[in-house]
Amino acid sequence: MTYQVAVAGASGYAGGEVLRILADHPQLEVVAASAHSQAGESITAVHPHLTAYGDRRFCETTPEALSGADLVIMTLPHGQSAALAAQLPADLKVVDLGADHRLEDAAAWEAYYPGPHAGAWTYGLPELAGQREAIAASNRVAATGCYAVATILALRPLLDAGIADPSDVVVVAASGTSGAGNSPKKNLLASEVIGSMSPYKVGAHQHVPEIKQATGATSLSMTPLLAPMPRGIISTVTARPAGDVTAADVRAALSKAYDGEHFVHLLAEGAWPATASTYGTNAVQVQGTVDRDSGRIIVTAAIDNLGKGAAGQVVQCANLMLGLPEAAGLTVNGVAP
Repeated sequence: MTYQVAVAGASGYAGGEVLRILADHPQLEVVAASAHSQAGESITAVHPHLTAYGDRRFCETTPEALSGADLVIMTLPHGQSAALAAQLPADLKVVDLGADHRLEDAAAWEAYYPGPHAGAWTYGLPELAGQREAIAASNRVAATGCYAVATILALRPLLDAGIADPSDVVVVAASGTSGAGNSPKKNLLASEVIGSMSPYKVGAHQHVPEIKQATGATSLSMTPLLAPMPRGIISTVTARPAGDVTAADVRAALSKAYDGEHFVHLLAEGAWPATASTYGTNAVQVQGTVDRDSGRIIVTAAIDNLGKGAAGQVVQCANLMLGLPEAAGLTVNGVAP
């Protein structure tokens, strides 16, 4: 059976990646791809790599344009999807890649985002305990933020196993420039990015409350870095151990969490994640150890920020919501070199 999908905000990087994945999906068909300022333009004029869409054009982002589908994927800027979702039929399945419905705590939302809290939807990270079933049973799913995917999947097994102190977690994570969207900005010019790395939103990144909510961490310091690459995220999580913890204990916690998971791969001992290995995929690479000097636990996770961190994840959730094989249309095999 084929299901019809509408993509709202399809002119951006994440929206374009959704279209790319859906072009080869065996059971999902794109019936509407909307844009704002680029409504009316051909899809290939904006995304010249998406030749499968021929001379199809973007439509306007309206409830009428989206409501005829079986499922809507929203890749709109933060703060824009809640109002649109409220105008869609209540029984229409929606996956939102924006932040509007991720946080359960209104105070946490107000501390990091402008505008009123729109309420929480089912959280869209299937690899968390119980979430796969919750997503499959839901009409409205809030997909996970890109940094949050890599960080949650690195941290949650440590806290579930009781080997890390939830009050002492430090995250340093680097992202490719596509994570900032495709709007022209001086700090994203090639001349500014190539040969340089820089931190941003230090001490106040919006994914912090989301990570804490999904992992149970009570205190978390996060430093995001802009890396000179178009796509990819690598997140390094360090945590104070809760008692005597060995590298074998860390790997055992990760193995217990992800044995049998299709998209999350614990690497062989001594091998460490690389963003290049997840490029263009929905895969996650993880590895962990204990620091010889400080005794702190270290876990590193790598993803493609536009794959598992965005478009791949929403298609994974859409598959579950429609009763399709979870991995349909998605790959774990990257490209090299």
